[in-house]
Amino acid sequence: MGLGILGLISSTVFHGLVFAGAYRFVAARRKRRKAGHVVFHPPVSLLKPLHGDEPNLDAHIASFFEQDYTNFEILFCARYASDAGLETARRVAARYPTVPAKFLTTGEPAYINAKVSSLEKMAAAATSDIFIISDSDVRVTPNYIREVVAPFANAKVGAVTCLYRGVADEGLWSKLEAAGMSIEMTSGVLVANMIEGMQFTLGPTMAVRRSCVDEMGGFDYLGPYCADDFVLGNRIAAHGHEVVLSDHVIDHIVLNLSFTASVKHQVRWMKSTRFSRPKGHFGTSLTFAVPFGLLAGFAAWCLHMPQLALALVVYSIVARAVKAAVVGKFVVEERHLLRTTLLYPLRDLLGFFYWAASYASSKILWRGRVYRLTDGGLMLASELKSGQLVRRSAGKAVS
Repeated sequence: MGLGILGLISSTVFHGLVFAGAYRFVAARRKRRKAGHVVFHPPVSLLKPLHGDEPNLDAHIASFFEQDYTNFEILFCARYASDAGLETARRVAARYPTVPAKFLTTGEPAYINAKVSSLEKMAAAATSDIFIISDSDVRVTPNYIREVVAPFANAKVGAVTCLYRGVADEGLWSKLEAAGMSIEMTSGVLVANMIEGMQFTLGPTMAVRRSCVDEMGGFDYLGPYCADDFVLGNRIAAHGHEVVLSDHVIDHIVLNLSFTASVKHQVRWMKSTRFSRPKGHFGTSLTFAVPFGLLAGFAAWCLHMPQLALALVVYSIVARAVKAAVVGKFVVEERHLLRTTLLYPLRDLLGFFYWAASYASSKILWRGRVYRLTDGGLMLASELKSGQLVRRSAGKAVS
């Protein structure tokens, strides 16, 4: 009973912080919209790493060509010219001949994080000094570039990142994962931004100055890490530059439709966070509400207090639904608000088990290969020990 009550208290405190962070975020967005768009249109290079085909990839890529912005180019990179994702990008680019596009290949990647080889190749070929890196499974609106680059009008800003809403059109497990993206991820970012300022970027959108990349030693610094998005923003902040959370929100498409695929993906993300931010990840356990509500309710029932048991369980569920409704409606502007609100208490319960599972092992499955995570988020091939992996960026990363 004591542990359950403690968890409910700590999750309630976290709710308060989330609501405060949400109010701060929405107020800033309203102020910016009222003031109008900043007249700031620097040249921009969109960097799109690709790896194979994905459902609706052509539509996702097309949304980046259909920008209300004139001074930009798009660079795509995969391992081989025959990559299905790269072929899709070529077909889409052919429909937009006025938008400069480049198609690059890396061959076998030079880093254990294969994405970094693509970033390095695209940065070398890019013509502008502002990069916007985005994943292949995101979809954007025509004002995306304009709003993401606006904070760079301040010379102190070194990087910009975006919140995202999970989008899933079929399957219970994908919808639960989408609810986690829209609500759980957003809540944590809002609180972190309010308390300590942004010290990291989010993978679906990482906008960065070329000079900041050069200052940290180039993209190859990220080569040994799993959470390249966290490391990129963290290094830029460590060098004294501001990392800004844009008020622009993008769509993050959930590709994991089955139970197994969804669970593996979410546990992998939890493990990555565990090694990148160990203390913060451990503290995440006290932000869940439903598991503690069920624990306290069960204890109260065993103590022959059925009304208290019911009240504790109902409180934990309603509290999570209210948080989902607030964050979903006012922050990420969730399109399926009712569905997300109703599903989120279940996602909160599952999230606790994903968190617990992150401590079961240090191994992750990524792009069909097994890797082992070590201190600081360094990633090793599972069959190697930390002293056996040699690559040219590892020395800088460890130091």
